[in-house]
Amino acid sequence: MSHIGRPAEPDKRTLRRGFISVRSRLTADDLREAAEALGERALELPELAQARTVAAYVSVGSEPGTLALLDALRARGVRVLLPALLPDNDLDWGAYCGADSLARVQHGGRMALFEPTGERLGPDAVTGADVVLLPGLAVDARGMRLGRGGGSYDRVLARLERAGAHPALVVLLYDSEVVERVPAEAHDRPVHAVVTPSGVRRFSRP
Repeated sequence: MSHIGRPAEPDKRTLRRGFISVRSRLTADDLREAAEALGERALELPELAQARTVAAYVSVGSEPGTLALLDALRARGVRVLLPALLPDNDLDWGAYCGADSLARVQHGGRMALFEPTGERLGPDAVTGADVVLLPGLAVDARGMRLGRGGGSYDRVLARLERAGAHPALVVLLYDSEVVERVPAEAHDRPVHAVVTPSGVRRFSRP
């Protein structure tokens, strides 16, 4: 009886559809303005100021824009690693050497990704990063991240844990995607901070 009147917690698939739907309505101006503000906020992070190697990603579609941030980090002398999706959904890594070092890669019927064209460094290269910038669709008050559901970054986080690596984990989102709660499973790991166009929110490290 205690459950009567209490709304069921939405499942991850339903939540993902909702956040993707909102993103799909953003205009080109919305995306550009958000990317500029997001980059400025992210560059203020002490973790990025001190980082020698940052594992990041190239935003696609209506994701919060990352390309200007990648260029700014590279201009600071930071080594930026970008992922390349493997057939089993794991991630290999390569160095970012500017926008002309990227290739558009179509993975089956899914969204095309921009991946580094240079030498592949292996999936374990991420364990040498000082900061890992994570894509996502939402983060909650505990720092739990809602990803797209492919599992690639779950593998990255598990690999970091196995290696005893402890980079700062930072997710890049829009302001409306910082929510009270998202569903979490036993293997999910909280991030340390979220950067949105309006600022930074930190979560306590476990």
